[in-house]
Amino acid sequence: MKIIKSAGKPEKTGKARSGRKKRASQRDARGRKISSVFLSPSVLGVLVFFVLPFFVVIFYSVVDNPISHQFVFFDNFKMVFNNAAFRQAASNTMKFSLIAVPLAVVLSLMLAMLLDSKMPFKSQFRTFFLTPMMVPIASIVLIWQVLFHYNGMVNDMTALFGAGKIDWLKSDHAQVVIIVLFLWKNLGYNMILFMAALSSIPKDILEVAVLESAKPWQIFVHIKIRYLSSTLLFVTIMSLINSFKVFREIYLLTDDYPYPTVYMMQHFMNNTFSNLDYQRLSAAAIMMSIVMVVIIGILFLAENHFGRDVEG
Repeated sequence: MKIIKSAGKPEKTGKARSGRKKRASQRDARGRKISSVFLSPSVLGVLVFFVLPFFVVIFYSVVDNPISHQFVFFDNFKMVFNNAAFRQAASNTMKFSLIAVPLAVVLSLMLAMLLDSKMPFKSQFRTFFLTPMMVPIASIVLIWQVLFHYNGMVNDMTALFGAGKIDWLKSDHAQVVIIVLFLWKNLGYNMILFMAALSSIPKDILEVAVLESAKPWQIFVHIKIRYLSSTLLFVTIMSLINSFKVFREIYLLTDDYPYPTVYMMQHFMNNTFSNLDYQRLSAAAIMMSIVMVVIIGILFLAENHFGRDVEG
């Protein structure tokens, strides 16, 4: 009898285990169904408002017009690339991004490092750089128009040093004005991101480095930058995207056709859309998207290379 009972126990145990597995799989399937129901509105919205329009843009970029739908393949891209206005807009946008984005990342990191140290009036200093995030863009543009007008405050200050007056927004210095505006508007947000990343660095690693007589620049380069790699990537991508969206500020400052040095890609696209030239608009948008994907891909590869040991 004892042998029979002992032989029956593994069978019951196996049935119990299989029953538990079955109930667990049923719960997982039910959870997936519930998740799908909650996610379906978001997925549908992305498909309707992002994915579908993207394919429509691709279609318009390879046809002659929206009515006849005759395929011309790369003719629209060639026409856009040979367009003088497009070249000027692309050149200005590239110059602006190459200057403004590194400055936005480096200066915000320096400010975060400064606030991370024991400095007086830290709260007031942080508030000063966060204030632009709360000010409406129309008010910011009004302030810049007052500052950089021909009879504005900046010219009054430079006149004290013997410099002549400059119509800043209608001169070769117009892009400098936009870069300063871009930095003033975005430094606070980037600074907060870096401050959060700096506070998450393990303190014991920093203490060991200090005990090992590591210099501050060595701690910054070999420890802090490694732990900040993912935040650096995010801040760079966000700053790059914001640099392509600076059209709003320039439009409010200078209207549809600004001085040539601040004629950006979005000016070209906005004016092309106003002329109902969907083919050129679509081709320019596709070319701009390809450039953005390549740049972001390079940034991801760089972050993956330098931040690999931290993740491990």
